[in-house]
Amino acid sequence: MARPHPRRRSSSGIGWPGYLGIALFFVALCSGAALVYLAFFTEKPPSLAQDSLCPVDGPRGVTVILIDTSDDLPDATRREVFGLLDEIITTLPPYYKLDIRVLDVAGSRSRSLFAKCNPGDGTGLSEWTNNISVARQRWVESFRKPAQQAIDSSVSPARAASSPIMGAIQDIAIGEFSGSVRQSTRKTLYIISDMIESTKDYSQYPRSGDLSYQRFKQSPAYRRYWTELNDATIFVRLVTRQVNGKPVVDDRQLMQFWQEWISDNHGRVGGLKRLQGA
Repeated sequence: MARPHPRRRSSSGIGWPGYLGIALFFVALCSGAALVYLAFFTEKPPSLAQDSLCPVDGPRGVTVILIDTSDDLPDATRREVFGLLDEIITTLPPYYKLDIRVLDVAGSRSRSLFAKCNPGDGTGLSEWTNNISVARQRWVESFRKPAQQAIDSSVSPARAASSPIMGAIQDIAIGEFSGSVRQSTRKTLYIISDMIESTKDYSQYPRSGDLSYQRFKQSPAYRRYWTELNDATIFVRLVTRQVNGKPVVDDRQLMQFWQEWISDNHGRVGGLKRLQGA
């Protein structure tokens, strides 16, 4: 009786279970290597201060919004302003500071209603090393909502007999644009106002004289309100004031004056635009 031939083994000595084990090993090895790479070579979010939500080594940039509430805003202007401010909030880069201010007429300064950094909404973060849903929730509750509430209250009118716009800008420059830490950061200021300066030292209303920069330089306000803007970029959104259907001042001459003032105070003119409504 013939003997049965022994089953021939694979020349490598490894069956299908062995190949599967090797494949799983390599998958696990590659996954581990990917996690190590993400942990050590991807950019990590900076450590944030609990109160300001800014990086502990300072914000990456500063954006200030100054809203002139010394007069009412027309309805069309108000709607455009709300749209502009909402866009600024939602497009502010992560770790940039947002400071929303109104005029402090009595002190010839500004008053901050909200000042925090954008902690990031989770966009661009790795799902492997970050909890994106938590980051989004923090952005909404700690930054988006309180910033919107500050805007809602900032547009409320607070009628005043004077309008110290230069004093408010000077106050902002000292608080947000000065110091060695700010030299390397991007600095931006949005001003929503009729831009008609009116103080005891200098006034731009027609009864006080022309809008020439030369007249301003001869006034006490020139030295008092000289401001170091440190290359901050200034955007003006002009509210047109009218009396009996006519502008209170010539908008073109007013814009020219502020262009000269910004340049003379070492700032950059980002854009001067007339808002809708009057």
